[in-house]
Amino acid sequence: MAPQALSDVRVIDLTHYVAGPYCTKLLADYGADVIKVERPGTGDPARHIGPFYQDEPHPEKSLLFLHLNTNKRGITLNLKSKTGRRLLLGLVKDADLVVESFAPRVLPSLGLSYETLASVNPRVALVSISNFGQTGPYRDFKASEVVLYAMGGEMYSCGLPDREPVALGPHWIQFQVGSVAAVAAMGAFYGARYQGLGQQVDISMMEVQAGGTERRNQVLVGYQYSGMVEPRMAGTGGGYPSQMYPCQDGYFFMIGGIPKWDRFAELMQSEELKDPKWKNPAAQRDPDLQAEFEAIYLTWLAEHTRVECWQAAQALGITCAPLNTVEDLLKDAHFKEREYWVELEHPATGKLTYPGAPFKMTETPWRARRAAPLLGEHNGEIYGSLGLAKEEMVRLREMGVI
Repeated sequence: MAPQALSDVRVIDLTHYVAGPYCTKLLADYGADVIKVERPGTGDPARHIGPFYQDEPHPEKSLLFLHLNTNKRGITLNLKSKTGRRLLLGLVKDADLVVESFAPRVLPSLGLSYETLASVNPRVALVSISNFGQTGPYRDFKASEVVLYAMGGEMYSCGLPDREPVALGPHWIQFQVGSVAAVAAMGAFYGARYQGLGQQVDISMMEVQAGGTERRNQVLVGYQYSGMVEPRMAGTGGGYPSQMYPCQDGYFFMIGGIPKWDRFAELMQSEELKDPKWKNPAAQRDPDLQAEFEAIYLTWLAEHTRVECWQAAQALGITCAPLNTVEDLLKDAHFKEREYWVELEHPATGKLTYPGAPFKMTETPWRARRAAPLLGEHNGEIYGSLGLAKEEMVRLREMGVI
């Protein structure tokens, strides 16, 4: 079996919820030995976030947790105890990376600052993910998905023009931050391995949003050139018909705008859409013309299924998509041929289907090695490697240390 890209990398995972666990999941899925550290008794709060397998709330059946923690080993450890901190430092001695997502004050207050970690392993890299960064006047402020998108993303122009601004769906920001953190972690890892430089990486979730490619850059550039704040509008802002419309068996989406207008006319076999009036830039802001267009478009959509619309539009080079359900994706021939979906057996849920590789590597592949760990599943294995006898582990468990 081919080695994986990160099979010689060890990561101590002190993260929780979504952003940090997604970062370490990416590392684990490409071979890193990720040791997930959770609080005794309750574990990662993501264990208590739905949806749950068969709608049964249970800390071992959160589908969010199961997805975010594949290929990791898991232990429980109370970092507020002196013994717990000693055990963690024992793990750090042989680690390449430590990834954490506590508030900036937490690790230093526990006596586990970067300087302390570096004192036992000078080449370790600490990746710190927080709401607003390790410094600055906002560093200790609380945040949520909506708060981060409002302050750091382009929320002002999202939503309908006559309504309040809206955020994107749940966890979107955190998955983006996790991806950025994984890239940053690898940069720090290679700096330590090849230059001997241990360091702390400071990742601000708000700043990831402020520099993100999702709408933010285009409206910042637009403001610099025009001095205008992007208004809210229906659709994507590229001109109609850039929004979901109903068809014969569901919904269908096309990217609109003037450059594709001749293709729209050909797609719908419409002489009316060949009129030059549609190619006037002002037409894309004219509600009367949009209503006239929609009467033609909706009639055409009502005569076709999602797949028929999609195939016909794609044949003309129009960017478009059917609105798929999860069931549609699982059955899709394209994903089956590429072996995207994988199955993993978990003690609490049995065999489940999981998303596969976000990117493929021919020589050092992504691999589904194990399902997410049960709470404290690998305590014996990992603490045993530190020299703890079974009797001592029992005592530490009774004391609430592990």
